[in-house]
Amino acid sequence: MASGPVRILGIDPGLRVTGFGVIEKIGSRLAYVTSGCIRPSPSEALADRLKTILDGLREVIATNGPAQAALEKVFVNVNPQSTLLLGQARGAAICAVVDAGLPLSEYTALQVKQAVVGYGKAKKEQVQEMVRRILVLPGTPGTDSADALACAICHAHGGQGLGSIVTGIQRVRRGRLV
Repeated sequence: MASGPVRILGIDPGLRVTGFGVIEKIGSRLAYVTSGCIRPSPSEALADRLKTILDGLREVIATNGPAQAALEKVFVNVNPQSTLLLGQARGAAICAVVDAGLPLSEYTALQVKQAVVGYGKAKKEQVQEMVRRILVLPGTPGTDSADALACAICHAHGGQGLGSIVTGIQRVRRGRLV
């Protein structure tokens, strides 16, 4: 039995630039819907920048109607202050998704690159090119949009490049699903 199309929002959070990408999974086929960037003004106070991210993602969700969302996990920087700021941008993105009632899955950059390129240490240019090819885009998306689209593609491929979309939160305790 064939299931209907599923729209997936991918988010690449950042305080300077938050990339977003929406794709649609129809059976085993993926189709591009939209992508772009939310760019808070660097001259704004931190709280206002976070609000810009929150409001921007709320608008993307309201306009495009995704059923699920995928977010790239934070990696630890050498600079703890940068990691903290990135975590706050992630928090704003998570709030937008949760506020819309969407299920959220999180993937590391390694998982996303593995699912899209087949190599977990792929360069940004390789991710951009594979996103272009997978979604049959006429041009190469910018890095932030490509990362967000790659996150959505990773989710559509079950997070590992194979399988089906994760439809709920699953917890594992002592090697068993709970």
